[in-house]
Amino acid sequence: MTEETDDTDDGRIVVVDGETRIEDALAVRRTVFIEEQAVPEDLELDAYDDAPDTTHLVAYDGDRPVGTARLRPYDGETHEERRDGDDGDGEHQTGTVGKVQRVAVVADRRGEGWGRRLVTCIEHVARERGFDRLTLDVQTHAREFYEGLDYEVVSEDEFLDAGIPHVEMEKRL
Repeated sequence: MTEETDDTDDGRIVVVDGETRIEDALAVRRTVFIEEQAVPEDLELDAYDDAPDTTHLVAYDGDRPVGTARLRPYDGETHEERRDGDDGDGEHQTGTVGKVQRVAVVADRRGEGWGRRLVTCIEHVARERGFDRLTLDVQTHAREFYEGLDYEVVSEDEFLDAGIPHVEMEKRL
């Protein structure tokens, strides 16, 4: 089963549930992260790809996969929790947090709005799944893109992930 989340004359974005479309998501990631950015395959492809609570989205122009993103529940401590601490009862007030990862658009389709559509769709799916906040680790070159979508930088410093500079960003839904 696949669920259409965004379908226009300019292509469609679908929620993936099935082998063919998950392979399309992985193909985009191989092209962008492994081939273009030289991320080692063993770092790019991980156990979350097959986890039952992970949601993958794939953007299609016709039958061609041109972008992807994934969403999963996040049980790690977010910046907001580190900043706020607890409310006196010894427990963090966290809400339900989703982790957005592996957002990618193939090189020849960048600048056409696919990334914005993917993030908008993943936010819609996150709300449907009960998340009230999203966190993501963003490559620093994409920081302004996410700021334009109302994400805020919450990490104190840049950090390296697979040798690429990143910042942590969050958004309340």
